[in-house]
Amino acid sequence: MYSLDHQVLRTDIAGMPLDWISYRDAVRLYHLQQVEYTCGALLYQIRGGFNSVTRRRSVIDVNSIIATRGDSYASIKASRSYTPPLSNQALFARDGYLCMYCGGKFKAKDLSRDHVTPMSQGGTDDWKNVVTACKRCNNHKAGGTPEQANMKLLAVPFVPTHAEYVYLRGRRVLADQMQFLLAHFPRTSPLHQRIQLREQSRRSGGVPLQ
Repeated sequence: MYSLDHQVLRTDIAGMPLDWISYRDAVRLYHLQQVEYTCGALLYQIRGGFNSVTRRRSVIDVNSIIATRGDSYASIKASRSYTPPLSNQALFARDGYLCMYCGGKFKAKDLSRDHVTPMSQGGTDDWKNVVTACKRCNNHKAGGTPEQANMKLLAVPFVPTHAEYVYLRGRRVLADQMQFLLAHFPRTSPLHQRIQLREQSRRSGGVPLQ
């Protein structure tokens, strides 16, 4: 069994990733009979009270991925026009905790959100105009564009799909959850290579930055 801080990946009945939930929320969905099917590894066995007649104790098995019914926003989230909310946590994860100027890898506390085209020059605060930058590079760039600051942008910023956003919001994503989410990423997604590099770093002894 896993520690109780591992998250459960919730999907709709068609297998569209929706969000991460705690084991408590998962148990509630099981109890309300909202879980249509499960897949992935068995995370927890939650034991409840005893039946007054049979004297048998209730047990709920919680898997790493559960499919539920009743989410009316699934089709909206799956559409190409859907744009997930922007946050530093998701932004840093999108860019692999790398500074998009010097290429260095940092912990979240040492990173910042940089506007490629500064807002003072008409830039917007959205996925296509923001990248992860270490505080040193962000200070050096100041209120200029990369060209004005004579700095090279290492990767083009992009808007993640909902499935990619779910991954970016995950904590301690398990292997089976990872494979499930990867199957929903666009084939051209830059995250494929970034996740591969991240896994190689982890296997070689690198310390996770999340």
